[in-house]
Amino acid sequence: MGPYPPQPAPVPPQGFPGRPQGWGPYPSPPHGGGPQPPFPRPLRPPLTRGQRILKCVYNPFYAAQRAFRPSRPDAVEDLTVRKIQMWRTGLGAAAWLVLVMSYKPVDTAKGADAVASDKFDQSWTSTLFLVCAFPFVIALFAFAAQGALRRLYLRRSLKPFGAVAALMGSMATFPLAVAPDPATTGFRDAIGIPGMVVLIVLCTWSLGFALYGIALCLNHVFRTADIHEVLPPVLATVLAWVMATLDVIDNANAEVPVLARVVFLLGAPVSVTVLSCWELYRLRKYHNLPLRQALGR
Repeated sequence: MGPYPPQPAPVPPQGFPGRPQGWGPYPSPPHGGGPQPPFPRPLRPPLTRGQRILKCVYNPFYAAQRAFRPSRPDAVEDLTVRKIQMWRTGLGAAAWLVLVMSYKPVDTAKGADAVASDKFDQSWTSTLFLVCAFPFVIALFAFAAQGALRRLYLRRSLKPFGAVAALMGSMATFPLAVAPDPATTGFRDAIGIPGMVVLIVLCTWSLGFALYGIALCLNHVFRTADIHEVLPPVLATVLAWVMATLDVIDNANAEVPVLARVVFLLGAPVSVTVLSCWELYRLRKYHNLPLRQALGR
C-alpha cells in the first residue's frame, strides 16, 4: 500500500492482428482518429520500345515530342528560364495579334486566310534559317572545343541533325500529293487509288507532325541542348536578329506606322537577346556551366 491508488494496466498497442503499430506507408493515427491521407497511386510503368513506336505511328504529336525535344539524361534544364520563355512566346504572339487586328484587314475569310498564311510563312522561314545556320554554329562550336570534347559534341549532334531530317522529310510528303509536275503526277498515277489513300493518310499525319514540330524546333532550337546547354540561347539570339534583318529588307508590315513597326521589329530580337544572356548567366552561376568550360578552356 502506498499513497496512490492502484493504476490500471497499460493499453496494449492497437492495430491489425499480427502487424505492429505504425505498419504501412503512414504512421498510426493520433488518439481520436481523424482524416487519413490517401494512399499514393501506383506509378504507371514506362512504355516499352514497341509501345513507343506504336504510339508514334498513331499519334503524330507524340512523335514530334520524341523527335524535337531534348532527351539527354544529364542535361540541365532551368525551369525558371523555361517559364520565362513561354511567357515571352505568349506575349510575342499576343503582340503580333494586336498588330494584325489593328493594322491589317481580317474582316473577311480571305483576309483571315492571308494573315494565317503570313504567320505560317514567317514560322517556316524562321525554321529554314535555323536549319541553314544550325550546321555552321554546330561546326564552329565543336571545332572550338578542345580534345575529347570535340568528338563528344560531334557525336551528340546526331540527334539534332536527325530532328532536322525528320522535319524536312515530313514536309516533303506534301509535294508528292499535290505537285503538278510530270514526275509527281506520274508517281501518283503509278500508285493508283490504294496508294493515294495511303499518301493522304501520310500527309494528314505529317501535317500534325510538321506543325507541332516547327513550334518545338523554334522553342527547343532543334534540341541543341542535347549537344550542350549553352547552344540554344546562342542559336536563338542569332535567329532572332537574322529574322529582324530580313523583315527590314523585305519591308514587312509596311502599312504599320513607323513607331509601332520599330517597336515590333526590335521587340523580338531584344527580348530574345536579354533572355538568352540571362539564361547563360544562370547556367554559369547556378549550374557551373560557363561557355569557357563548355569549350574546355
